[in-house]
Amino acid sequence: MSFLRALNISGSALTAQRARLDIVSENISNIDTTRTENGGPYRRKVVQFQAVGDKNFKTALGNALLRDGEHRAGHVNHVHLRHRHVLQAGQGGAGVIVSDIIEDESPFKTIYDPTHPDADEYGYVMMPNVELIKEVVDAMSASRSYEANVTAVNAVKLMASKALEVGR
Repeated sequence: MSFLRALNISGSALTAQRARLDIVSENISNIDTTRTENGGPYRRKVVQFQAVGDKNFKTALGNALLRDGEHRAGHVNHVHLRHRHVLQAGQGGAGVIVSDIIEDESPFKTIYDPTHPDADEYGYVMMPNVELIKEVVDAMSASRSYEANVTAVNAVKLMASKALEVGR
């Protein structure tokens, strides 16, 4: 794997996790919003990711084993020759992208507050389907993923630096 490809993969993950944190902060900031432009309470939003590059884990694992087998054997047999074009074609783009931001369709919470301006005739108010605990856990997960990718970027930078020192 080239240094630039590794940086691109981690960079795409950093961008995706930042988008995830932005959506979490939007959800938290609208935790009490009972009236939106659409007329109802705010709906929780969720980020969906999509892998770029290998289509599934089985393909990715098979390609990695194939590359590892080529490196260890020091030669390429006929099976490897058949798959070489697939490996080279799939190496251009890899990583993750935000494929969609969807609204959570779980039901709204209802509270009894007859003094609220958005209360119905029985005094109940429809509140957003945002739960603070879920959002905090999602933010922690995104933050940890972000930190892991920063660590990966730093490791690639260190490897590139050491490779340049070898050339001196």
